Order: sequence, then structure tokens, then C-alpha cells
Amino acid sequence: MDKPLQKLKRNSESSLKTANKRLSRSAVVGTIIATIIASTPLLYSLHESVPTTEVWDTFLFTYKSGAWKEAQYAMWVYTSKLIPLILLVIWFFTCRHWWYHAILVPIVMFAFQGVNSWNAEAGNIDEGTFVVLLPILVLVVPSIYLIRAKMFNKINTADKTLEELEEEFMIKPKGVWGKVKQYF
Repeated sequence: MDKPLQKLKRNSESSLKTANKRLSRSAVVGTIIATIIASTPLLYSLHESVPTTEVWDTFLFTYKSGAWKEAQYAMWVYTSKLIPLILLVIWFFTCRHWWYHAILVPIVMFAFQGVNSWNAEAGNIDEGTFVVLLPILVLVVPSIYLIRAKMFNKINTADKTLEELEEEFMIKPKGVWGKVKQYF
């Protein structure tokens, strides 16, 4: 075999290994995400295994429910805030539509409510959510409207379909870390 043919063969084998590695990593990440999504009903019902006493003793920790009066009720409150937050974060990082920034609003809402639920002495945990969401809404809503207006302006002046324009506005970072770095 001559040298250019050997080099071509080596390069094709190397690119095949890289493609397989990328596919393998994508399959692992996809499997983890799918497992988390599929296990959310189980995770949500875990509060039923917590005793209805005020103090919950396990071999790992001791939890005192405080103002919640029952550990089971406290765990129900925490899971009702945490499970939707997890699903929304997964949706945000895997969404490929131009409007995915709108998902930030419920993410901030559930995160705020989750943090407030840890401080049960604060009273009503859903109080004051709008005040926290207002700055997020002020940023997200106009930016989504501007993107939408830009898309429809291009539709009126070009021969592109809505799907082609959505593809054009779609941001495709190389992974979860790339999407996180996009914001900071």
C-alpha cells in the first residue's frame, strides 16, 4: 500500500472512532436523562415512605419537620417543588426551539418556592413569587417578542418557511456545559 492510501485509511478510522465516541457519550447522557424523567413518578411518591412523625430518624440523618408538623408532609412539599424544577431544567437544556428562554420563568418560580419551602416559618411559601419573577419576566418576555418580530419580518421579506427561520434562530451549543456558558 502506498503512503497516501495508508494516511487516508488512518484518518477515516480516526474519524470513525471520534464519531463512535460522540455517539456513545450522547447515548449515555440521553439514557441518564430518560431514566430521570421516567423515574419522576417514583421520586414523587417517595414522600409516602416517610413517617408521619415530627422527627424522622434514618441511619444517614435526622430530619426535624419544625413548622410543617409532620415529616411526611414536609417531604411532600419539597418533592412537589423539586420534581417540576428538575423536569423544567431538563427541558430547558434539551429544548431546541427559539422560545426556550420562556422556560426560565417557571424554573425561577419553582426554585424560589423550593428555597422558601425550606424556611417553613415564613408562612405562605408561594407569597412574593411575583416580585421575584418580575425581573425575569422583564428580560424574557421582550426578548422573546423581539425574536418573534424578527422572524415574522424575515418571513415577509424572504421566501423562507417558518421552519427554516426557526432553524436559523435555533442556538445549538455543543452540550449542557456549552448552554450554561452561553449565559455567563
